Amino acid sequence: MTGKRLLRTATVVTGGLALASSLTACGGGSSAADSEGGEKVVTVYSADGLKSEKGDGWYDKVFADFTKQTGIEVKYVEGGSGEMVQRAVREKTNTQADVLITLPPFIQQADGKGLLQSYKPQGSEKVNGADKAADGKWTSVVNNYFGFVYNKKELAEAPKTWEELLDARYKGKLQYSTPGVAGDGTAVLIKSMHDFGGKEPAMEYLKKLQANNVGPSSSTSKLAPKTDKGELLVANGDVQMNFAQSKSMPNLGIWFPAKEGGKPTSFALPYAAGLVNGAPHTENGKKLLDFMLSEQAQQLVSGVGGGFPARTDVKPTDANAIELTKLMTGVEIFEPNWADIDKNLTGYVDAWKSATGS
Repeated sequence: MTGKRLLRTATVVTGGLALASSLTACGGGSSAADSEGGEKVVTVYSADGLKSEKGDGWYDKVFADFTKQTGIEVKYVEGGSGEMVQRAVREKTNTQADVLITLPPFIQQADGKGLLQSYKPQGSEKVNGADKAADGKWTSVVNNYFGFVYNKKELAEAPKTWEELLDARYKGKLQYSTPGVAGDGTAVLIKSMHDFGGKEPAMEYLKKLQANNVGPSSSTSKLAPKTDKGELLVANGDVQMNFAQSKSMPNLGIWFPAKEGGKPTSFALPYAAGLVNGAPHTENGKKLLDFMLSEQAQQLVSGVGGGFPARTDVKPTDANAIELTKLMTGVEIFEPNWADIDKNLTGYVDAWKSATGS
């Protein structure tokens, strides 16, 4: 079964509450008007991870503060990174989203499909060059790293290597999200190709791992609760999302696989935001991007969101920030060739499908 068949219905929320209807009518129905005569609304399409089901995530706090300060309501649609790009592509003749936020390489993919327009938010000059597009098509708003989770109750300690995951004890107890659909699932391909030294050895490994794999999942965020409950022993994820989830999931631990004989590795997997080309509420989209990169919002990234500020001049000292620094100690960070991945992503995903029979 392919990952496309498992694309879940996007979650739509506004002001932290679930909407009963879709966004097909987004843009109509509000009597409040902004300075351009349009609605006081902005629509965000985003990868999952920054909004909490309990309403206490970084998006929840930042969107509420933004609405309070500007009067602009935030309508929010959530799904896998690839899912959000695909939806925006389908809507190009009737654009619904104002801001698109995905993990790499999907933000580059969105740019390549003509979905983004150039805008450099206030504060973006404080973001590292590698974490933004030179032409302003996208800018990271929350930094993050790829990782895995394990069940601390069932496993005395975290696995250390990729090779350990081939053990029979993980059969039916291991799952990773679908490459090409989920950003974190695509990250499994990127990290394995790096750790094993290329596409072919990585696919050979993932073919073996498939014997233990539960199967595809379009959503990475759903794997952590399964791991916490013991339905899974190991799953993929990312540091920000899993760290935030661990606050209410006591059995969830974060770890970074190494190739046997090597060091644990990871790479930056930031939430990158861009202004959608032909956005129905462009000015409101610009205001939201400015707000998300403001010092006020960036100071909340670790304490509220469990992530890393995108701005280099914002250095939180809260308990979460200290714990996150400790978590990343000893992990070797590499920088993927995003241009190559963007160009060859379809080929890499096809190779994975062939190797795993997915």
